[in-house]
Amino acid sequence: MIHARSTQRIVSIVILMSLAGCLHPYGKPVPPDLAVGMRERVDLSAPPSAYRRVDPETANRMIAHFAAADAEPTGPRRDVLVLSGGGTFGAFTAGVLVGWSQTGTRPMFDCVTGVSTGALVATLAFLGPEYDNTLAQIAVSVNAKKIYRLRRPVSILWSASVASSEPLEKLIDSVVDAKLLGEVAKRHAEGRRLYVGTTNLEAKQLVVWDMGAIASRGNAEALKLFRTVLLASCAIPGFFAPVPIEVEIDGQRYTELHVDGGASASMFLRWPEIPPALAAEMQRQVQEGHRPLTGSNLYIIVSGKLFADASPVRLGFVPVAGSSLTSLLYAEARGDLYSLFTGSLVSGTKYHLTSLPQDFSVNPDATSFDAGDMRRLFDEGVRIGKLPNPWRTMPPGPEISEQTIPRAGVRFATPEKVGPPAQKQ
Repeated sequence: MIHARSTQRIVSIVILMSLAGCLHPYGKPVPPDLAVGMRERVDLSAPPSAYRRVDPETANRMIAHFAAADAEPTGPRRDVLVLSGGGTFGAFTAGVLVGWSQTGTRPMFDCVTGVSTGALVATLAFLGPEYDNTLAQIAVSVNAKKIYRLRRPVSILWSASVASSEPLEKLIDSVVDAKLLGEVAKRHAEGRRLYVGTTNLEAKQLVVWDMGAIASRGNAEALKLFRTVLLASCAIPGFFAPVPIEVEIDGQRYTELHVDGGASASMFLRWPEIPPALAAEMQRQVQEGHRPLTGSNLYIIVSGKLFADASPVRLGFVPVAGSSLTSLLYAEARGDLYSLFTGSLVSGTKYHLTSLPQDFSVNPDATSFDAGDMRRLFDEGVRIGKLPNPWRTMPPGPEISEQTIPRAGVRFATPEKVGPPAQKQ
């Protein structure tokens, strides 16, 4: 997931902010702890019980009833892991995987997908718990200097980015060597799949790379492309320069420009290929009303929160645009989670989602890569991963604090301060 605070930081560096000190909030902003979504509020202008929130258990019972239609697996059972991006917040995902391994219940995934920071984490997760030490080392030892180098303010005017990704490129090269490439190829030969997403700037679409197929070629060119794809997937637009990738079409050589996969999809799912004979059998089951992937599991780890933290907004171009973009990107991520959930219902796959707790205090800048922040995020991930059941089985929305209800006016009260019913306005 590309966090808008990162984009806001980019714009802040480029745009002269000499007038920023003259800008103030319009009126008195609502304190973050009273903002909608953080705690329940009572609409004093609405008739009693006019807009009731839905009991989350109602949705859970509906899903349980729907899932009971195919209690027994009718096709191949798969365990799939989907990882979002998130810059600094990738340390949380790494922690969840490490904590999960410590419980002894982490499966060997049949397929792993990732974008942005999640692309590098996905590569290590695909290889199994034996690479947990590498995951942990990256999460707790990486700092901003090992990820990027800010350009001089003057040079930004004729550069394609605010920062150079050369340090990140060196980090990827140190992790992805010939041995790792061989391990990915070995698992690909076993039928397991690793997919990484980038965004083609010209086509303005998600490009899904079969990293196991690339690794299987096993030569220097394959190693270079593998590393290049990971770098491109992490290239936050504007912050890092687009990564050129040479392609050949009808014998002619061209250059594509690729950036962060999160610019086109905050996360994505692609199942491993199914042999033709089995695919035909699954199609027959679908026609008979069965769900061929019953018994399979979809695990999703979001690097960050499902809802952005509330905060006052200053009346200036950069903060207003940044806050609006934050809302848009979080909504896009939740939309992707809904799509994955819908697909799970149709196919019979069990849906498992975990994310950073809403009440966990964070630095919203996903490009800070502060060592202390990353350590805290990693430790929280380990704690979550070690829980007996860290997963929610529903997409964001059903929980009481996540539901949106109509407003009948502009007078509200917290439940503990509700007095006699007010006259309707």
